[in-house]
Amino acid sequence: MSAPADFPWEDVMAFGLGRLRWPPEQFWAATPREIAAALHAHRPEQSGVADRAGLAALMAAFPDA
Repeated sequence: MSAPADFPWEDVMAFGLGRLRWPPEQFWAATPREIAAALHAHRPEQSGVADRAGLAALMAAFPDA
């Protein structure tokens, strides 16, 4: 089994802080689902977390601990 890919923080931050122009407080308070919804609105063909299983997979790959 290979190691999971690093989370694309630079891309996500560029989208939230740059493209959406969210202030840092709003960006860091946003949930992954909110960021995914905003991304979907801008690029519907490349939506983020689509369902509970997708979110569970992300949470397993990138735990908070």
